[in-house]
Amino acid sequence: MSTIDHDAELLRAGAHVRGAWGTAGFLIRRYPLGAAGAVIVIVFVLAALLANVVATFDPTATSSRNSLTPPGSVYWLGADFMGRDVFSRIVHGARISLAVSVGATALGCAAGIIVGLMSGYLGGWVDLVVQRIMDIMQALPLLVMALVMAASLGPSLQNTIIAIAIALVPNIARVIRSSTLSLREQPFVEAARATGMSELRIAVRHVLPNTLAPLIVLATAQLGSAILTEASLSFLGLGVPEPHPSWGRMLSESAAEYIRTAPWLVIFPGIAISLAVFGTNLLGDALRDMLDPRERT
Repeated sequence: MSTIDHDAELLRAGAHVRGAWGTAGFLIRRYPLGAAGAVIVIVFVLAALLANVVATFDPTATSSRNSLTPPGSVYWLGADFMGRDVFSRIVHGARISLAVSVGATALGCAAGIIVGLMSGYLGGWVDLVVQRIMDIMQALPLLVMALVMAASLGPSLQNTIIAIAIALVPNIARVIRSSTLSLREQPFVEAARATGMSELRIAVRHVLPNTLAPLIVLATAQLGSAILTEASLSFLGLGVPEPHPSWGRMLSESAAEYIRTAPWLVIFPGIAISLAVFGTNLLGDALRDMLDPRERT
């Protein structure tokens, strides 16, 4: 490679980097709360991915002589009644919470897309039957629906993901159906029909991609709801069982008995849950504004 070509490639790379930083700077200035939410989410994702590196102790290792040790240089966030390091359990709990929330949201979105697309595109008696089923499911709040499903399936990581995913389906199906009802009357759908394209191919290739913008916003918002629901199920003993560290189970084990004598057992897991839900909600609001044409300048 000649010197001129090499210099030109360096200039293109530099322009690309400057463009990326310029875009990031614009987003931070335009959506500061969304940027803060993205930072919070990234921190929790990195903590979950690097839990084995970040954690200072084995989250399941017990030590009777270190029971209820307050926060200090050894146990940064203190130790619980079994001598387990609270910081390590919170870090590994991030892995559980993110795995459940991402898994439940992905599964719920997949089922909701199928149900909503079928209901909105086919219409008629199919839409009538599907929507009445969604009405029945939405009659129960998200947490109550997840409780019913978790109690039926039993406590385990996989069952918790399935229970929360089922509870998320109605909201996602409603959003996809609403978008599909307006899209199926658009000229590009009529043009696709005129070319002899099958209804299934039209729905999947032309209608579905145009419903992704509201779906991305809703999925991001549902991540926070899934995290909170998983913590609630674990708090009630219906979520992720031992030995997996869970933020909700950490609160359940400590809230009643140690709130006065060892408040760090409640404060730090509660802060972790609050920050995770807060960050995903801020990011979801920013994505909604970014993808809404009425908000663009």
